[in-house]
Amino acid sequence: MFRTLFRISIVACLTLSCADAGSAATVTAARVWPAADYTRITIEASSEISQKMMVLKDPDRLVLDLEGVDLNANLKSLANAVSPNDPYIKQVRVANFKPNVVRVVIDLKMPIKPNIFMLQPAGQYQHRLVLDVYPLQDPILSVIDKANKPAETSSVFAEQKPVEVRPVEPLAATVPAQAESKTLEAPPISEVPVAEKPLDKPITNKPASNKAGRLITIAIDAGHGGEDPGAKGASGSNEKDITLGIAKKLKERIDAEPNMRGILTRDGDYFIPLHGRVVKARNMQADLFISVHADAFVRPDARGSSVFALSEKGATSASARYLAKKENESDLIGGVSLDNKDANLARTLLDLSQTATINDSLKLGKAVLTRIGEINTLHKGSVEQAGFAVLKSPDIPSILVETAFISNPEEERRLNDDGYREKLVEAIIAGVKKYFSTNPALAKTKVATE
Repeated sequence: MFRTLFRISIVACLTLSCADAGSAATVTAARVWPAADYTRITIEASSEISQKMMVLKDPDRLVLDLEGVDLNANLKSLANAVSPNDPYIKQVRVANFKPNVVRVVIDLKMPIKPNIFMLQPAGQYQHRLVLDVYPLQDPILSVIDKANKPAETSSVFAEQKPVEVRPVEPLAATVPAQAESKTLEAPPISEVPVAEKPLDKPITNKPASNKAGRLITIAIDAGHGGEDPGAKGASGSNEKDITLGIAKKLKERIDAEPNMRGILTRDGDYFIPLHGRVVKARNMQADLFISVHADAFVRPDARGSSVFALSEKGATSASARYLAKKENESDLIGGVSLDNKDANLARTLLDLSQTATINDSLKLGKAVLTRIGEINTLHKGSVEQAGFAVLKSPDIPSILVETAFISNPEEERRLNDDGYREKLVEAIIAGVKKYFSTNPALAKTKVATE
């Protein structure tokens, strides 16, 4: 009897050990996306990762204990993934801390606010553990300060390039096991109150149509980015790369105008949530918001350019409804924590009574669409409307430009051609000028946030 029970116990223990071993998460990729706003670390795995996090001082560092994870080459590669130019992270060290626990130590260049969350599989990605490292001081504050200095002509955000991840050798030294921990609270999305004083600088050459005689700020949003590549072209082009290239050209062209300046929601390959793009434009007191995209469809013969504005109700067509649904899913692909939207952000995202702003958006869209029609076939002959989250600023006329179908081989080639990009940018600028010729930029007002 005793031998039978003993044998059963051994079998049960072996079975449990096998189950535990089988439940260990296998890291399939590790990525680091640096930006001026924040740095994102993504650990992709075959299953969810259980973790514990500590923020330590003197020196500043962040300790992340990953439970039930195999220390493989993909996870070790984090140590070699951080760029020397990363604004917040000095280096990363990875080692086995104790059985079944891998410790990741992130040495920091300054005090930070971390935000960590788990994402379910979406798009081409498996389970992802995402760590966003925010600065204690919002970088947009310094941008606003710079905007008040006429001598400052740099881009809104310093460009960062994605870091190629390569496996590295295991650490020779182990990570200290004991450290004082600090209680963490989920940080809010980085937001800055709208500046109390105008960002304008003296203008020497003002067009007659600009009755208010002030600098016009145009927010240029390059669609997708970072973890969210957007649509993929027939020859392998990524929408996020094409939109960024066009957005940069558009900014250069806008900056060449004596009474205009362009600001980029992103100027590198990193992810920004849809609501974050809206907030950034409002923080910079933008007069217009132009989101640049490259359409895709299941059929390669779909072609033409389109312009969209926000709809308070339903979409104007089945294709507009399909496109809005696809674009609004970007946050699922790029990865957004839904636990840190504060009340002000919630108000910004509400479908407010935006009748006047939508009417202005339609006027802007018509002017831009007419000009684009001179250089490319139009997918639709009029401005369409749908519930695009990125167009939901209650006080900024906003349009989304689908430059062409990246899924069409011919149009993909054109989107990668500098000559076509120049024509496209000139068409958008001409449309903006046409809009302001009949809708002059008046004194900027603020939507109440209290």
